[in-house]
Amino acid sequence: MNKYVRILIMVVVCLTIGFLGSLITQQSVTTWYPTLEKPFFNPPNWLFAPVWTILYILMGIAAGFVWNKLETDKEAVKKALLFFGVQLLLNLFWSFVFFGLKNILLASIEIVILWLIIYETYVLFKKIEPKTNYLLLPYLAWTTFAALLTFSIYYLNF
Repeated sequence: MNKYVRILIMVVVCLTIGFLGSLITQQSVTTWYPTLEKPFFNPPNWLFAPVWTILYILMGIAAGFVWNKLETDKEAVKKALLFFGVQLLLNLFWSFVFFGLKNILLASIEIVILWLIIYETYVLFKKIEPKTNYLLLPYLAWTTFAALLTFSIYYLNF
């Protein structure tokens, strides 16, 4: 398979996960979420979609770069892509827990696990293809910010 096709497939997979997450959040973001007290550093709602779109594209490119190393380091690539898949599912699950179930405490716990799996994915990807660290660092940073935001919302509302 062509290396660019692999990257494109991974970008599409990531954007699909993002789309599914947006379906979960759509109703709550206009009904329940506005009723919550939020910290002063809460970004405007319109910012989330473009930021996440960029992050999903970067994640997909990084995963495609790693997938392209399959022939040279099969076991490491399989392990790294397994972690990548787990973090993608946890990313989607966070949207379900926070916006679907409206359970901010569980979302606060889940985002810690998500962050740890993202970090492990970052470490594994960087060993296989060093340039992926530039692609995943924004995601790790944004998830750190999202964790702080989630914890703050929990603290302010319960």
